[in-house]
Amino acid sequence: MDPRPTPEDRFSFGLWTVGWQGRDPFGDATRAPLDPAEAVRNLAGLGAWGVTFHDDDLVPPDAAPAERERRITDFRRALDATGMTVPMATTNLFTHPVFKDGAFTANDRDVRRFALRKTLRNIDLAAELGARTYVAWGGREGAESGAAKSVPDALDRLREAFDLLGAYVVEQGYPLRFALEPKPNEPRGDLLLPTVGHALAFIERLDRPELFGVNPETGHEQMAGLNFPHGVAQALWAGKLFHIDLNGQHGVKYDQDLRFGAGDLRAAFWLVDLLETGGYQGPRHFDFKPPRTEDASGVWESAAGCMRNYLLLRERAAAFRADPRVHAALRDSRLDELARPTLDLGETPAALLADRTAYEDFDVTAAAERGMAFERLDQLAMDHLLGV
Repeated sequence: MDPRPTPEDRFSFGLWTVGWQGRDPFGDATRAPLDPAEAVRNLAGLGAWGVTFHDDDLVPPDAAPAERERRITDFRRALDATGMTVPMATTNLFTHPVFKDGAFTANDRDVRRFALRKTLRNIDLAAELGARTYVAWGGREGAESGAAKSVPDALDRLREAFDLLGAYVVEQGYPLRFALEPKPNEPRGDLLLPTVGHALAFIERLDRPELFGVNPETGHEQMAGLNFPHGVAQALWAGKLFHIDLNGQHGVKYDQDLRFGAGDLRAAFWLVDLLETGGYQGPRHFDFKPPRTEDASGVWESAAGCMRNYLLLRERAAAFRADPRVHAALRDSRLDELARPTLDLGETPAALLADRTAYEDFDVTAAAERGMAFERLDQLAMDHLLGV
């Protein structure tokens, strides 16, 4: 199989991904800046469907009004010429030194007000360019020491900010939903809303929870030692998977942002299987960084690899699900029983207590001796993943 991406695959990339110059805490840039319009044209040529942006990716913060308008116009022309779409946008609230102690949760009130104005300004642009999702990553919303940040007060300020943003999109009539992006640490020592579960719990305290979901990222959950497909499954179960960031990660360490499929390949297989069978209809968005070892051509090879790996894993996962041997192993593993409610319709605690087959006459020994066929099932998945 030689898969080729098409717009129907709904693959999207952030301008900050292919546009990353390779600068890191230990080294300067290894690549020249990339014009946003050129990024759009090149991604379209690779078969991508969409492109996303931070406000500062598109327009430098210090740009004069005329320069801002020129950059937006050039970007829009590239979109129109290629048929690319802007499914999502976000705001950079972490690079400028003013955000060193956070944005929506900065101890300084004037910084918090500036962060809200910066976000509202970019929400207007996102709506103008047709975005339907607005991602919020709190990269500086956290602390390094216990006394530096009152977590309950910080969560109050975070709730206040998102309640205001939700009210604004409703007042303006924008068809935007917000997706909160969890991360456990980096760049702050500890971040607020560190996992999918934390974000889901927080959303329920907002004035308009229906406007808010999550944007899980592969590496972020794995940095915390968590099972990323399980986190995504819970977001789907809650009806809150509004967007997703795909990349690669090798275990519990810094956020590597490898191309999708690199790192934990088994997790990537199960993730694609879940996205393709679990009802997710949103973009397959790649939030990765081409290694600083690569020149310009290597950047585009890395981007193409993200899409190719997804398509290959999609083919492997579909073959796994269609295999009669897998169907038999699934039955032997009794997955069909897990889908069946434990209680009968309308069954009460009293009725359960009266059912002798549930306890008194239940053969505990026989049940304990039953094999689950999980190893056979897992090896079949490995066979398909490896192309056997």
